Amino acid sequence: MGKNKLKKFAEMERMENVVQCPRDILLSEGFPLKGHWNDNFFHAPRPITLELGCGKGEYTVGLARQAADKNFIGIDIKGARMYTGAKDALDNKVENAAFLRTEIELIDNFFDKDEISEIWITFPDPQMRKVNKRLTSTRFINAYRKIMPPSGIINLKTDSPFLFEYTRRLATLNNLEIIEQTSDLYADGRDDALTQIKTFYELQWLSRGKTIKYISFRIGDNPLQEPDTEDLEKDDYRAVPRFNPAEHSMI
Repeated sequence: MGKNKLKKFAEMERMENVVQCPRDILLSEGFPLKGHWNDNFFHAPRPITLELGCGKGEYTVGLARQAADKNFIGIDIKGARMYTGAKDALDNKVENAAFLRTEIELIDNFFDKDEISEIWITFPDPQMRKVNKRLTSTRFINAYRKIMPPSGIINLKTDSPFLFEYTRRLATLNNLEIIEQTSDLYADGRDDALTQIKTFYELQWLSRGKTIKYISFRIGDNPLQEPDTEDLEKDDYRAVPRFNPAEHSMI
C-alpha cells in the first residue's frame, strides 16, 4: 500500500465525521449508534439520507450543502476515496455530512428500522451480469426496507441505459410509486440543486457525450419480483474498463 494511502487511513482514524467499524466487531458486538445517529452523532433531529457507494464523497457533501435541514451519510468500503469528501466537509464545517466505511450489504447492522428516509445511488456499477449485485435489485430494496419506511425514497442517477431501464421496469412491475424519471437529465431544463451536483466520474461520462439518467421512487412494502430483462440491451461502452490515472499512480 502506498504511503499516501497509509497517511489518509491514519488521518481518517482521527476524523470526527468518519465512522469505521470492523466487520468482525460489528457482527459480534453490534453497533452502538444504530437507532441513535441523530441523538448521539449529529446531535440534531433531522431526516437522514444515505449515499451508497459514495466514492470521493462529492455528492454527499454537495447534498449536505444544499439541504441543511437533513443529515447525510456517505457509505463506501474504499477509505482512500472517501477521505476527499470527509476532509472537505471538515475543512468547510459542513456539519450535517458524515461518512461510514463499510460494505453496503451490511447497512441494516448500522441503522434501525425507519431510521433512514432517503437513499441516493449515484453512478454505481450496473452489474449487467449479476442481478443480486445491482443496488436497485429486489435483494437490495428488501435490505433498504429494513431501515426505511414504505414512503422512503430511492434516487438513482446513472449513465447506464441498462441500469436505468432495469430499475424503471422493476418499479413499474412492482407498483412502486415512481416520483420522477428522465432519460436525459440535463436536457430537461431542470433547475433543482440536488440532481445538478456533478461528481468526478459524472463529468467523465458527460465529456464522452453520455446522457445522464435519473429515476426516483418509493420503496413500498409489497412483495417484490424481478422484471424480465431478456430483451434489455447491455451497455456496450462498458465492455472495456475505464482507465483512471489516479488509481494507477505509483505515488
